[in-house]
Amino acid sequence: MANILSIANSALAAAQAGLATTGHNIANQKTPGYSRQLVIQASLGGQNLGGGYIGSGTTVETVRRVYNDFIATQVVAAQGSASQLQSYADQISKINNMMADSSTGLTPVIQDFFKGIQDLVANPGSAASRQAMLSGAESLAARFQTMDGQFRSIREGVNTEITASVTNINAYAKQISQLNNAIAKAQNSDGQPPNDLLDQRDFLIGELAKETKVTVNKQSNGYSVFVGNGQPLVVGTTTYELTTVASSTDLGRLEVGYITNGTTVTLPENSMTGGKLGGLFEFRSKSLDPMQNSLGRIALGIAETFNAQHRLGQDQNGALGGDFFNSAQPAVNSDFNNTGTAVVGATISNVSALTTSDYRVSYDGTNYSVTRLSDNASMYSGATFPTATIDGVDLTMTSGPMAAGDKYVVRPTVNGAADFNVLIKDLSSIAAATPIVTAATTTNTGTGAISAGSINAAFTAATVATPVTLTYNAAGGTLTGFPAAMPVTVTTNGVATTYAAGAPVPYTAGSTISFGGAEIKLSGVPADGDTFKISANVNGSGDNRNMLALGELQTKNILQGGTANYNTAYSQLVSLVGNKTRELQVNSAAEGGLLKSLQTTQQSESGVNLDEEATNLLQYQQAYQAAAKVMQAVSDMFDILASLH
Repeated sequence: MANILSIANSALAAAQAGLATTGHNIANQKTPGYSRQLVIQASLGGQNLGGGYIGSGTTVETVRRVYNDFIATQVVAAQGSASQLQSYADQISKINNMMADSSTGLTPVIQDFFKGIQDLVANPGSAASRQAMLSGAESLAARFQTMDGQFRSIREGVNTEITASVTNINAYAKQISQLNNAIAKAQNSDGQPPNDLLDQRDFLIGELAKETKVTVNKQSNGYSVFVGNGQPLVVGTTTYELTTVASSTDLGRLEVGYITNGTTVTLPENSMTGGKLGGLFEFRSKSLDPMQNSLGRIALGIAETFNAQHRLGQDQNGALGGDFFNSAQPAVNSDFNNTGTAVVGATISNVSALTTSDYRVSYDGTNYSVTRLSDNASMYSGATFPTATIDGVDLTMTSGPMAAGDKYVVRPTVNGAADFNVLIKDLSSIAAATPIVTAATTTNTGTGAISAGSINAAFTAATVATPVTLTYNAAGGTLTGFPAAMPVTVTTNGVATTYAAGAPVPYTAGSTISFGGAEIKLSGVPADGDTFKISANVNGSGDNRNMLALGELQTKNILQGGTANYNTAYSQLVSLVGNKTRELQVNSAAEGGLLKSLQTTQQSESGVNLDEEATNLLQYQQAYQAAAKVMQAVSDMFDILASLH
């Protein structure tokens, strides 16, 4: 009977373990990362009592969690990808919302500005029209600055989120290390798996993957976790820390540093992929930087081209026009690890050739190199410092030599929008007129006609300080009378021919004739001795010719290699942002769907099903009751035996 009692006791213990485990499952049905647990029983075997082997009861060998390592690994990878895409999508949506809103975009203020120009074309001498045009310019400048400020605010937000992500990574790493220690101690004490601790560690791996891509090496003595290019974050019970550091070429740009032996090493941005951190870095390098640069490129394009035309005009004071807008200079950031004394500068020489990329200038001790960072294209490599124009930018080096390893980052357009402002403050300084006037002499007998005239950048007041009278010589088919010290260029069907100063100039109807920066066109058939006069515009208050030329800039394809005007350049940027936003939203939704599917698969195997647990609860309850009845039967048998004595 002692054996029967022992069997009953083992049955009670097994049923009790089953009830406890089932209750534990039910209690943790909503606990994140929890895997349902199973009681694993085994028979204690039997004893040969002559008539056969009689069993000795049961034992609980272990409590095992239901865990599929393959699916868990897939879930962790999907968590990282989904988090990266969601992070990127959330950030770019901020830019999209800013640009898609017509009340905060550029298009309305560009249109208003050029409406003011058209009003001034109609009334070039009107102070009210000049004020309206100037107010439109101020509104345009304010909008550029506001939009750039929003870009900078988003950039600061990215820095804040990078810091928060690094803080989370360090916290998770510390907890994983502590769990490694606790799990090792628990397993060493009795060899049984500490299921809840294992679940907590695996859950933290998933949370860590949401922050950055991790590689996990699962060993008997604990998990080892690696980030970046294989830098260890957790090895057993040892933890390594990440930190945030300012970029060596941009103090306002945070990067991730790895602390080892008391030294902080900056990790390459492209090594921190996956998770929220990877999404932030990818957004900053692939969207925020080029999109802010693109806005700056538009601002620079407007400033440079508008200024160039405004300088070809004449204001109400009779002076040549000056710069209308401030045009930002490229930013050049030297690496604070540089040891040389060189000062690198940059200027814009061709606004139409500008890209939205930044550039790295470096020196290895033998060769200088220039790399376009958007596509890592090599733009120059040579033993001497580059002097050729690179994507519309000219580079200079002064003050001293570079040392081996020195590098600089050139950002041609980053400040274009921030520094865009109106330089003209006096209404009379708006150069609506053209500095020269022309006329055909009234006594001419031929049909020759002269255009109103214009100037180019070579023009100075000296060109027409003395009125120029051109005379047609029918015998030679030439024109004479050009200023004695000035060569003359005739352009016919795109082909330019230059004649020495004082030489007769052949006449071809419709050709463009330029001298000293003044440009005219003669047409028709002049008669011998017919004359044409070019002189200074001494009363240009009613002249609108330069303002007409300024107005025409709105629709001229003078940006982006001659493929876009002011409006289309901005529209293309808005479209680019919108398309990228939609792409990321679709990809994020798809990756989120994949993650949900994997989690559903995982839960179907490892999750707690309350219906199943209720069934198990009933079974264990019945087993417990049955075991108790066995014990009661043994007790009754003892009582009977006792009564016989």
